[in-house]
Amino acid sequence: MNAMTSPRAGVTVAELPPATRISLRLADPAAAGLSLPTAVGARSTEGSRTALCLGPDEWLVEAPEADRDALLAALAGISQPHSAVEVSDREITYALEGPAVLDLLATGCPRDLARLAVGAGTRTVFDTAQVVLTREAEDRFHLTVWRSFAPHVRALLDLAARELATGL
Repeated sequence: MNAMTSPRAGVTVAELPPATRISLRLADPAAAGLSLPTAVGARSTEGSRTALCLGPDEWLVEAPEADRDALLAALAGISQPHSAVEVSDREITYALEGPAVLDLLATGCPRDLARLAVGAGTRTVFDTAQVVLTREAEDRFHLTVWRSFAPHVRALLDLAARELATGL
């Protein structure tokens, strides 16, 4: 885990270990055989798996790498037309934590994330990169970004954390 801590800024940025991620498109969520939330932005947990509803027929399903085969087997049983694409290697997730986490995110995200409920998530942008943000706790978020944009986003997060530490 690659971490950068700025105690004065009250924020920690750390890269999380790889996970299995599936981009799932499906008209009827009940047909998936998984616990899929139906409200956009809602997230469900089933064992070690999570599913974030990104749109009326779109979910980001995540599980630890060790559960990859079981997740793929569960999705293979869907009998209606759907798309289940493994995007595990496409993305990197950062854990952002601390009392200044909302200030850190405000440096690059146009949304009012203070209104995002704990346990919910959203697709948005950070600077110019599309990201998926989930609120894990009042002072902790996960930011998932495409691997190709990760160095840019990480550099901006580190710069913002340093600026917050100086009181800017």
